[in-house]
Amino acid sequence: MDIGWPSVLPAAGKKYQIELPVVHEEELEEQFVRGSGPGGQATNKTSNCVVLRHIPSGIVVKCHETRSVDLNRKRAREILREKLEVAYKGEESELLKMKKESMQKKQDKRRKVNENIEKKRRFKEMLNSKQEDDKST
Repeated sequence: MDIGWPSVLPAAGKKYQIELPVVHEEELEEQFVRGSGPGGQATNKTSNCVVLRHIPSGIVVKCHETRSVDLNRKRAREILREKLEVAYKGEESELLKMKKESMQKKQDKRRKVNENIEKKRRFKEMLNSKQEDDKST
């Protein structure tokens, strides 16, 4: 299985640049199915959900982000390339590293917010107890 690695690809609107594997069209099996979820008649009557299967690896991707088949096809290929990168590189995958880093940042931010909330609560309790002491004297 020959998977070429292109130079760093600029991702529109994204801060990171990662080398993703090249996916050859002859390695793909593509289907268009009816999507599910909200959207009513527009979703139920049109087959704009794209299902991509990478034959060599067996990875399947389903994309129904928009009502546009072209946009869903493009996004499905991006998702497939990301999944292939994770599948081939495993723990060395840049995407996994970035995801872990992002989760750590979120946890740190949540911890800081909780600490600030706790500080404010203790400060209010201190003020209330001081006011009660002043009233009693």
